[in-house]
Amino acid sequence: MSNNNTSNITAPFLRTSRNFRDNPEKLADEIDKAYIDTAAAVNNRTIGIFPARKTIVTGESWFIDRARKQQTLRQVYPITNLNSFEHGINTTSISNFTVIRGIAYNGNAWYPLPYVDPLAPLFEVGIFVTPTQVVFRNAGLQSAISGFILLEWLSEK
Repeated sequence: MSNNNTSNITAPFLRTSRNFRDNPEKLADEIDKAYIDTAAAVNNRTIGIFPARKTIVTGESWFIDRARKQQTLRQVYPITNLNSFEHGINTTSISNFTVIRGIAYNGNAWYPLPYVDPLAPLFEVGIFVTPTQVVFRNAGLQSAISGFILLEWLSEK
């Protein structure tokens, strides 16, 4: 286990009160501090937006390489079958995927992707990502499905 220095990582917590003094210069300083604290706290949260076929920042901060901050990016892909498809991500500019998952609906039930059935192993669906495609290994789930795939990856920027 590595000893990562995370002492500079703080939680995005806003103070519930501030001392806005009568002195205009001190008031301006307090307002500046309040704005900076608010902006930092708002920017340090997970963003709950999942647009289809558009890359968006997730709001997550990862500190895998010591105290070097990396953000994750997200993209959602609507699917109508379990055929491989091009993801359009420049995988040479990322360091790793953090999420590879999805959901499929066959008209009767919803299935998580990847799907593992301990009682019917021939009914399983695997999913993996190559440098250019999202690929399925389908052992039996109907190919006429609807759903989506979610990919998130660590940005190098």
